[in-house]
Amino acid sequence: MTSPNQPNTAQYASDQSAPAKDAAAFPAATILGYPRLGPRRELKSALESYWAGRSTAADLDRSATELRDSTVAHITERGLEGDSAVPAGHALYDQVLDTLVAVGAVPERFSDLRVGQGPAAGSVDRDGSFVLARGDAARQPLEMTKWFDTNYHYLVPEIGPTTTFTATPYELIDAVTRAAADGRTLRPSIVGPVTFLALAKDDGTSPTPVRPLDRLEDLLPVYADILAALRTAGAQWVQIEEPALVADFAHVTGNELRDAVERAAGYLAELDDRPKILVTTPYGDAGDLLAPLVASGVEAVHVDLVRGGLSAEQVALFTGEGAPTLVAGVVNGRNIWRTDLDAVLTRLESLRSAGATVSVATSTSLIHVPHTLEGEDDLDPTVRSWLAFADEKITEVVTLARGLAEGREAIATALEESAAALTSRVTAPGVVDPGVRERAARQTPADTRQTPAHVRREAQSRRRFGSAQLPPLPTTTIGSFPQTGEVRKARADFRLGRIDREQYEQFLRAEITRVVELQEDLGLDVLVHGEPERNDMVQYFAENFDGFAVTSNGWVQSYGSRATRPSILWGDVSRAGEGLEGDAFTVPWIEFAQSLTQHPVKGMLTGPVTILAWSFVREDQPLGHTADQVALALRDEIADLEAAGIGIIQVDEPALRELLPLRRVDRTAYLDWAVDAFRRATAGAADDTQIHTHLCYSEFGDVIEGVDALDADVTSIEAARSRMEVLADVRSVGFSRGLGPGVWDIHSPRVPSVDEIESLLISALEYVDADLLWANPDCGLKTRGYRETEESLRNLVAATARVRERLRGARLNSGLELLGR
Repeated sequence: MTSPNQPNTAQYASDQSAPAKDAAAFPAATILGYPRLGPRRELKSALESYWAGRSTAADLDRSATELRDSTVAHITERGLEGDSAVPAGHALYDQVLDTLVAVGAVPERFSDLRVGQGPAAGSVDRDGSFVLARGDAARQPLEMTKWFDTNYHYLVPEIGPTTTFTATPYELIDAVTRAAADGRTLRPSIVGPVTFLALAKDDGTSPTPVRPLDRLEDLLPVYADILAALRTAGAQWVQIEEPALVADFAHVTGNELRDAVERAAGYLAELDDRPKILVTTPYGDAGDLLAPLVASGVEAVHVDLVRGGLSAEQVALFTGEGAPTLVAGVVNGRNIWRTDLDAVLTRLESLRSAGATVSVATSTSLIHVPHTLEGEDDLDPTVRSWLAFADEKITEVVTLARGLAEGREAIATALEESAAALTSRVTAPGVVDPGVRERAARQTPADTRQTPAHVRREAQSRRRFGSAQLPPLPTTTIGSFPQTGEVRKARADFRLGRIDREQYEQFLRAEITRVVELQEDLGLDVLVHGEPERNDMVQYFAENFDGFAVTSNGWVQSYGSRATRPSILWGDVSRAGEGLEGDAFTVPWIEFAQSLTQHPVKGMLTGPVTILAWSFVREDQPLGHTADQVALALRDEIADLEAAGIGIIQVDEPALRELLPLRRVDRTAYLDWAVDAFRRATAGAADDTQIHTHLCYSEFGDVIEGVDALDADVTSIEAARSRMEVLADVRSVGFSRGLGPGVWDIHSPRVPSVDEIESLLISALEYVDADLLWANPDCGLKTRGYRETEESLRNLVAATARVRERLRGARLNSGLELLGR
């Protein structure tokens, strides 16, 4: 594998004959991407071993190459056998980071990492890219936020007036040439120039604000160089991903985006020295931007026909001489339900009958779903029969392409099996629970928290949380503490029967005791129990709610080497146990933790929107209806926590921004039901019960009014990695309740200094009244180690003490001035 540590500039000067642009038609069946971590998270293991110093760069290269090659072979064996049918998009960390490296857009604050001579000048090597992603002792990493409306996190490029662009696509070239050596032709994939710049942010180096999209003319020649290099390497097609076309942006008008699409697509299409171009528009409906894209002269255009659609006028764009291939994204790349093959084939046939040249594809990359159903033997067989993971979706794509080419008779068995699965989903017990539906139907707008916030604050100020009132700038954490190897082993031993329930619960009590004692030693004010009993903040609830199923190996990449295991929400939801309201399941652990300390311990729940966002959710009813069911189950748990004497309860909603529709016109309706679900869940809480919520890693300016409308007593929110950017949005809505802007970015291994945290808290005081400010990390600590956790939290407590002392001094001075002294 050619590493960017050793740029192979000779590839640019290759004198081999390049294929003509018309060398190959677009394949009849394809996918836009495939899960990258490996079926057993092999890439995760290789990356984390390298970062920990347990393996070498050569070991990482070997593991990554083996996984990439085996993935290509596996996808081919599933039926995507045609030239360019398999995309080459195997990012080590993130596809946006890979694009940043490929175009040489190294942020100014990382300029010392630039390496290489000649064509490689301005690039970063592999280790440099990891610094951009994870930071180092002196620098925070690139900001990280959600990729459109998914739970995948991308790294945000930083573009300024002096940012240089240089074509350095060595990883893409290496993937193409390695595949060619094995007799395969891959389709290299890169984030398109419009999306790359639309998602970028001003790097802050200029006193005059910079809009990254204004640098489009400087960036396009670099894409031209990349396309020429890929053609020379043997690529017949290249995939240019432009999901920005399906979204509305606060900083870019529709006309500006349309102009950018026309300029970029037209420029690239007119190039002579390039492979054929497929432009993808996943995650929604490109709307009016589809026409200029189709007219640009690119050879194929992908349309998401799961989230989007095509009018008759738009279908006509794909007909006639010179029209591009319509790559129809008809198999859902975002969810795990089997495709209605009959309905989709009918749609494909109608598109072909209208005169379009049609290729069958997924709606998005398959990085959002698990690898395969193979090995999921613990799933209920009925539920399992309704599902399709990445491998099964490839089979669906291949089957539909065959049906379109050879007729329905050729896939008759597959059509019958699909129809049977659909019928089973409608009629299976638990899909509809009359009791759950009747309870939800009885709810009215009055069944949300009604007491004004200032009245609740007064009630809470009189309540003694633990042994004393809370001090100014209370310190706390978000919920989880590091999930050590011992915790994971105990959970696995219990699941596999190697220890019994009594032994497992004894271990959990010991772990909770250790975490509580640690927090007391660190000097935190509001404690947590650390969540050792929870494998995941959503799966834990899925295991205790009816209407859910969980997988054994259904891992999905969240960011870098991190993965989640989304649960499957297939039926009506309530707490499991006797009766409609079920049994409390968080209370025993929170109550035990509270018994160990005089400090208050927070009850920890995951909110209804986040449970939906981080699960594979049923699609046979509106999301708002499902959210209401989850909210009522959570309300029952809150009531039981209060009955156990817990006075602070956190209901996390980190995914509130994630589900926000990409089009403005749809956002009000979403925020209405999302906010209503949260307030329905917390409706029964007493005025003196302090309700917290938590949000992280999203562009919160887009939903700040919704965050305010949640009406939580205290909101902790990611802010460190984005350098307190959210606080201006908070002030813009007149936020008047407790706020804990994160002062430690826990998604990076670096430990923030006392001075750094103090500086962030002082910055926060410019926007938040001191009586309302809390000090906390950005997110839960599950993924961190204990060494960095203890050091960072000690620094957080020390920095908070400094700021408290400043506030005392400021108030004393103010009082002396009032007395005329």
